[in-house]
Amino acid sequence: MYNILKGKTIRVWVILSITFISVQDLKAQDPQFSQFYAAPLYLNPAFAGNTQMSRFGINYRNQWPSINANFVTYSAYFDHYFDRIQSGVGLIISRDEEGLAGLRSTSVGAQYAYQLRLSDKLTFRPGVQVGVYNRSLNFSNLTFGDQWDPETQTFQNPSGETPTGPGKTFLDLSFGGVLYSENFWFGYSVFHLNQPNQSVLGEESILPMKHSFHAGYKIPLNTGYRKGYNRNGDERSITPTAQYKMQGGFQQLDLGIYSTLEPMVVGLWYRGIPFQSPNGFSASESLVLLLGYSYEKLSVGYSFDYTLSDLGIRSGGAHEISITYVLSLTDPRRPPADKLRIPCPKF
Repeated sequence: MYNILKGKTIRVWVILSITFISVQDLKAQDPQFSQFYAAPLYLNPAFAGNTQMSRFGINYRNQWPSINANFVTYSAYFDHYFDRIQSGVGLIISRDEEGLAGLRSTSVGAQYAYQLRLSDKLTFRPGVQVGVYNRSLNFSNLTFGDQWDPETQTFQNPSGETPTGPGKTFLDLSFGGVLYSENFWFGYSVFHLNQPNQSVLGEESILPMKHSFHAGYKIPLNTGYRKGYNRNGDERSITPTAQYKMQGGFQQLDLGIYSTLEPMVVGLWYRGIPFQSPNGFSASESLVLLLGYSYEKLSVGYSFDYTLSDLGIRSGGAHEISITYVLSLTDPRRPPADKLRIPCPKF
């Protein structure tokens, strides 16, 4: 009887713990990428087709790898621009895995963006995404009271729990827009417009809307040849950027700068809310250092998040890799010459 009660008690505790984690932490913040411009479709559906060409991309992030409660996020996407109808389409697949609770989230989103030329120097791109999410719990790494054998002082298998755990599938709607010129851009995106119920345990757990405001300004450097480029056509520029995000009770600010000296790109930015200490904890999250390399159609980036929060660098920070390949499926030479492209960084 004691083992049965112990097993039930631990099950209740595990479910409550997982519920608390999913409601308080994972509901309050979607997975994030430090190289958010290297994950353009994840940042804003209005970026679908923004290169005026075709593009493949892969993103990988491992956050806090030195502790059990790490987060691993994968994303892959493809987008294409149709010059005849001034439209971009995209497809993005993402997966996030949380190490401690075994919570997994997989999403597939289809995107459409329309490119509206407001003037010779100003363009607006609205975009929309329709996505499908699946979330599930994995009990395979957890142990329960009815597996404990007091005679051998060991855990015995199998457990009465289903290894894959419960799951939840739901529809998700998102919207975004980008206004930009040759050197400046300002974007806004809102995800989870329908605020779906994301609970995998049968109770109501609303996924709150995520708002993102992102902007930047590219400053071309004077090279004595062509402003912003050297005689070989390699870009030379400095680009300050900013992003502010809100979701539920969570808010975050990214402030940084990119130095583009093609084929190399170096970036440094701060993540957090300065001068705030919610519940006595620091709101400064990390310093991010980026090193990127671009060669013709291929771009590869690596970034490291140095943890500034109370969790400390012993968590292992966060490692992130991005790979992007751009090509034209209709014209192998170049994108349309009369189209103004968003001047945001590749990383």
